[in-house]
Amino acid sequence: MPEDFQQKLEPVAPEVLEPEPIEPQQLAGISLAALGVVFGDIGTSPLYAVKICFATQSGLTLHAASIFGVVSLIFWSLILVISIKYLIYVINADNHGEGGIMVLMSLVHPGGRVSTPGRWTLVAMGLFGAALLYGDGVITPAISVLSAVEGLSLATDLFIPYILPITVVIILLLFIFQRQGTAVVGLVFGPVMLVWFMTIAILGFIALLRRPDILMAVNPAFAVHFFQANGWAGFMVLGFVFLVVTGGEALYADVGHFGKLPIRAAWFGLVLPCLLLNYFGQGALLLENPQDIRNPFYLLAPSWGLYPLVVLATMATVIASQAVISGAFSLTRQAVQLGFCPFMKIIHTSEAKIGQIYIGVVNWTMMIGTMALALGFKHSSNLASAYGVAVSTTMLITTILIGVVAHELWGWPKPLVALITALFLIPDLCFCAANMFKILEGGWFPLTLAVLIFILMSTWREGKDLVSADYIASQVSVANFLKEFKRNPPLRVPGIAVFLTGNLEGVPPALLYQLAHNKVLHDKVLFLTIITENEPRVWLRKQVEIKDLGQNFFRVIARHGFMEPLNMNQIFRRLKSQGLELDMKETSFFLARENVVPVKELGLPLWRAKIFDFLTRNAMPLTSYLEIPYDRVIELGVFVKV
Repeated sequence: MPEDFQQKLEPVAPEVLEPEPIEPQQLAGISLAALGVVFGDIGTSPLYAVKICFATQSGLTLHAASIFGVVSLIFWSLILVISIKYLIYVINADNHGEGGIMVLMSLVHPGGRVSTPGRWTLVAMGLFGAALLYGDGVITPAISVLSAVEGLSLATDLFIPYILPITVVIILLLFIFQRQGTAVVGLVFGPVMLVWFMTIAILGFIALLRRPDILMAVNPAFAVHFFQANGWAGFMVLGFVFLVVTGGEALYADVGHFGKLPIRAAWFGLVLPCLLLNYFGQGALLLENPQDIRNPFYLLAPSWGLYPLVVLATMATVIASQAVISGAFSLTRQAVQLGFCPFMKIIHTSEAKIGQIYIGVVNWTMMIGTMALALGFKHSSNLASAYGVAVSTTMLITTILIGVVAHELWGWPKPLVALITALFLIPDLCFCAANMFKILEGGWFPLTLAVLIFILMSTWREGKDLVSADYIASQVSVANFLKEFKRNPPLRVPGIAVFLTGNLEGVPPALLYQLAHNKVLHDKVLFLTIITENEPRVWLRKQVEIKDLGQNFFRVIARHGFMEPLNMNQIFRRLKSQGLELDMKETSFFLARENVVPVKELGLPLWRAKIFDFLTRNAMPLTSYLEIPYDRVIELGVFVKV
């Protein structure tokens, strides 16, 4: 592991970092804001989930028994997977208030403990689960926007040729406006989603009044009978029923933005009842008019309400897509901070909220992928075959990792953890297995994308490990260096030199190269090491540590959490608060820039060594990532074999 990730010099005080309790008068406002970010994905599933369960590719016959069975499966999926697993169990596995699979991976990461193959298998699973979420981030905008726009075809066939062009334009605009941030638009996200949920609830309730017998589907016996009657086709439908729970990971990932209580309050108080009313309403509609299966969601509405509903649905799907894209930005930043991804240019789009960021390379890559999916699959029912594979696998990984956390961090006894894990693994494995049969029909896309991202992330991490090991093996101890330095001091010139290094013990290679070539050194020298902790945020008094090494040499350690932004001006301000005042205009920054030499006999296979070389040459320089002025930077090239 790289030094900046391994070192755990002093534990962070958790009591300082816990989120402040929410006052009762604040709960409604925060819960409303959560509607626009947390529940967009799962809240727009009614647009396509029921329709796709009875689509041609499901092989399911539309009759009363199958309608009751599908609605029963939808009901119990929302209760077991979302309400119980995520909102009661998984959501408690937070790292000082933050959630998400990267956070879960940091909780099971060995840190300072001895690494074992089993432990690193868990870390690899978490990393692969994170990689899978990028596939979800590409598919969600495509299937959601397509589903919303397809409602126009119910009004008149004249719209059919324009559905795909309209979808592509909306997707294009969605990604173009990412650079502007969501600070202003975000203010209306919550109210729009509130209108959305109330609307779909009313539409479902009206249909329920005509066929209230659909409410009997709450009896799980209908789900059991469904499998008995339909056999293999019934099992395959699970892959489409799963679409109703695809936003589960978002609930967990956004814990840090809103807190557990507002998310739970919004779910149990509004979102779940509204979703159930709509799903049961669609079931009631199909019992009354089976021919409405062509689009049961839109056909819940009266003819005069079709166009307003399409507009509202389009707004809801854009909001859902926005939340997923923002989640991909946050996931990438966490990967960068934790050392699994090269440095990238991260733009903060809000001065008030550090969570609102923009990463150009991620945005444009996702835009290309989303537009390609929309153009390639053409219809939301086709895209459903690609959707669900990634999220179901991530949910399965989450169940395994949370079991480790429950035993090791919460202290739950092994038999209890094994029982709970087994109970949640049953639906997870069923959903995952059913989705795997969709691989040839489109599910290959998110899996292929995840494998590629996993290879890039793991290769970057292992390559940086080898570079760090190479530095450590060739390091010169500080004590020996200072002894020789005192015996034969070079010429010292006015100014400050900061040597960026991940090595907390030896002398930075860049300093040795500087002395070897230039024979001079600045009057004040700092060895600066930046450590990303396994916590989302670091206590203020723990953020910098200064050690006087003598002869005007200083060892400086700057810590920050993996959810926190960092730049050199921030570090300088923290140093000033500790009594070490530096002037950026008088400071020169030195670092060794690696030139990778792939060697077949060393740690990485040659093909992965070449990937690491490519990533290294195209990565954003650390100095740019830390926003150091270009005219203050001196880079010294070194060759590293991997």
